[in-house]
Amino acid sequence: MRVERCYFCSGPLYPGHGVTFVRNDCKAFRFCRSKCHKSFKKKRNPRKVRWTKAFRKAAGKELAVDNSLEFEKRRNEPVRYQRELWQASVDVMKRVEEIKQKRQAKFIMNRLKKGKELQKTQDIKEVKQNIHLIRAPHADKAKQLEEKMVQKLEEAVAMEDSA
Repeated sequence: MRVERCYFCSGPLYPGHGVTFVRNDCKAFRFCRSKCHKSFKKKRNPRKVRWTKAFRKAAGKELAVDNSLEFEKRRNEPVRYQRELWQASVDVMKRVEEIKQKRQAKFIMNRLKKGKELQKTQDIKEVKQNIHLIRAPHADKAKQLEEKMVQKLEEAVAMEDSA
């Protein structure tokens, strides 16, 4: 079973699903759903349509350059069947998938970290500008009154002790 890629959105295209458009020069375009097919017929650029994988990679929202992505490329060389080779290939595919998942997660966390830092600086700036709304105007006076009372009591105790 060969899982193809949609020409427009790069989504997975399973056997028996989707639409195939064959151009006059015998180039076959496979689409996962009518949304992709219609967009292709309207001559939309997949890199400018926000929901496509091409846009996400071009905009830097997804990992675009990585060695683990090289394993997904299609190879048209026929290889003689050997059970050991296929078993090793399946094991390697699982390992590559794990590595790819880890790298993508790290890439996403790095992207989110920048946004969190920006949000934090904006929050601090906003708090500094509107500190008068947060702090009660007479909050400092209560502390000052309390400190004065404590000083007076200490002075009174000190005078009684000296007398």
